[in-house]
Amino acid sequence: MTVTAEASPFSGQLRASTKVVHEKANHSAYMNALLGGELTLAGYTALATQYYFIYQAIESAGDAIASDPVGGRFVFEELRRLPALERDLAHLVGPGWQAEIAPLASTQAYTARIAEAAKWSGGFVAHHYTRYLGDIAGGQIIRRLLEKKYDLAKAGTLFYRFDQIGSAPAFRDRYRTQLDAAPWSTDERARLIDESVAAFEHNVAVFDELARDLDRYRDPAA
Repeated sequence: MTVTAEASPFSGQLRASTKVVHEKANHSAYMNALLGGELTLAGYTALATQYYFIYQAIESAGDAIASDPVGGRFVFEELRRLPALERDLAHLVGPGWQAEIAPLASTQAYTARIAEAAKWSGGFVAHHYTRYLGDIAGGQIIRRLLEKKYDLAKAGTLFYRFDQIGSAPAFRDRYRTQLDAAPWSTDERARLIDESVAAFEHNVAVFDELARDLDRYRDPAA
């Protein structure tokens, strides 16, 4: 049965509309190997370095849209990930990490898409929603794996720690309430959904490019 706008809040429509591509990202070859404990720490570090460029793009866009009456409602200082990523990369790569990392081609395409989409509040929210709500929820599985498999305490897993948001379920509910209340038209909501699907596809492209090096990153002891 088709879910209509009247029967479902916008947040529910957004979640349902991105379910297939979300599952595609979760079950990519790279994520399967990571979550299966098959990779060395360097294999995870390869992903963390790409996240640095992705979150740099999203948080720069957030700074630019903070004064927007709609988009600014989704700029949560307590969600900011770059400081945590910087500390993680200093631990995972070393003190000279900034000179040693570079974006993949798929990451460059992703960050360019973020910059273009975020000129409109709905485009910014599409990319923001796709990344941060996933990190708050499913990202905790990765954090626990990193702690157990690689014996990481805090350094190296700070990216997945959201200590400043309080209750994660309560925060997600608050976020979804704001999605439902945002004054986008029906056409704008459809456009936001399309951009969210595109954001997931960009994530898949990054995972697929990382997967080209899976043989190099596989843990022989796994």
